[in-house]
Amino acid sequence: MKAGVGRLLVLLFVFGTAFGGVVLWRKWRDDRGLVGFVREREQALIERQRTEFRPERYTLEDLPALDLEEVPVLARLNQEYTKLVGGVVPSVVSIDTVGELRERFNYYGRIYERHLERSIGSGVIVTPEGHVVTNEHVIDGTIGVKVTLHDGQSYSARLIGKDTALDIAVLRIEGEGPFPTLNFGDSDEVNPGEMVFAVGNPFGFGESVTQGIVSAKERSISDQQRDLFQTDAAINPGSSGGPLVNFRGEIIGINVAIYSPDTQNRGFAGVGFSIPSNDVEETFKQILQRGRPVRGFLGLNGRQLNQLARYELGYPRGNGVAIEAVVPGSPAEAAGLRVNDIILKYGGERVESLTQLITIIQRTRVGEEIELEIWRRREIVNLVAQIMDFDEWQQKLEEREKAEPLADDREIMRQVGLAVRDLSVLERMRGKQGAMVVSVLEGSLAEEAGVQTEDLVLEVNGRRVVEARDMFARIAASAAVQDTVLSIRRGSILLEKVLPKVARN
Repeated sequence: MKAGVGRLLVLLFVFGTAFGGVVLWRKWRDDRGLVGFVREREQALIERQRTEFRPERYTLEDLPALDLEEVPVLARLNQEYTKLVGGVVPSVVSIDTVGELRERFNYYGRIYERHLERSIGSGVIVTPEGHVVTNEHVIDGTIGVKVTLHDGQSYSARLIGKDTALDIAVLRIEGEGPFPTLNFGDSDEVNPGEMVFAVGNPFGFGESVTQGIVSAKERSISDQQRDLFQTDAAINPGSSGGPLVNFRGEIIGINVAIYSPDTQNRGFAGVGFSIPSNDVEETFKQILQRGRPVRGFLGLNGRQLNQLARYELGYPRGNGVAIEAVVPGSPAEAAGLRVNDIILKYGGERVESLTQLITIIQRTRVGEEIELEIWRRREIVNLVAQIMDFDEWQQKLEEREKAEPLADDREIMRQVGLAVRDLSVLERMRGKQGAMVVSVLEGSLAEEAGVQTEDLVLEVNGRRVVEARDMFARIAASAAVQDTVLSIRRGSILLEKVLPKVARN
């Protein structure tokens, strides 16, 4: 009997297995295949669970991991962070600009191009009357500026003045005050390691606050942007012009730039830069009082002392800056400075580097008489120079050089076939120098020499190019009488291109 039952069970098992195999085989042959069959079963199961849903039991913890008494310092710090942000943010504005006017030099002389372009930035209100401090590059070339306050109100704003070298601009909100303000702190008292907050309008999102420390002081990112604060508080595109504040809510800097290894898609990489507040405040006052910044001017070109320079001049080890050239008619010439003199002290302060010397000259009050200690052919000479206003000197120089190129010069430049433009503030801040080639005329001397668009022309016949006007004038003067050598940077490569002498009619 037991043996019969066993055989029956075996037969049933074999029959079930065969039946299941046939079903699966048929499903496999079906267009949906086995995967479709499995998915169909899963979908049916999900639908059944959805219609037959039963609430789950759950329990949420209603107590924090730590009590306030266990973290009193952090609790107080959190409250103070919130209070600081609440006191600072209302004074920070978002800046929207429209329009751009670019100056360009081409084969026929100077032309202008105008096209609309929108950009964003940040600023901070520093007077109840509505004066806003921002970066000059935020509003450079714009034909319309709008500022939006923290409460959402928007106003038109007009430009009061700007300082291109420092990259600072002052706007005035065209609306009734009083407006919420922040005061300038003393940036000379700031030290590395201090806690700071950067406030701005990153990517147009609106006022945002990031926290960090002052990583370093007296950082230089170009020949114009010197003595900057470095911070690890996040600064992103759109945050330019916003304030860097200390734990008291005082402005200790204006955010100006970031370092990013990705030059195509720039984003914060832990290194940001801010202009110290003392420099900003001084420029702000000068702009409101005189409409422009006032900088000291001595009138010389210097070079850093290295081993070769010391050998050439016979100068022993020590500090100082060697004079390469003295500007005719300048305070330096009037004081008796000469080429190859070495400036050891300026106003009693030791001169350690060319950057330091330029900075202290620019910060000297116009009209002030400065004592200079000079090393000249193994002797110490003491001289006195009276500092001039750089902008007044520059204006006089431009008036002398303002004459338009003659028709002859225009023909020379047409044959040369280069169109160039000045570098923007941002490009200079990123270390670029010279004039940017924007186009090369087909069949021109420049094309034959191998000059390409986006080349940077650094020198013409060994003389440094500062702006497009310099290059235009030097090529026009040189190409008519001789071959002209252009020193060019193309990416990371330095090249020399020779323009042959222009054929004269």
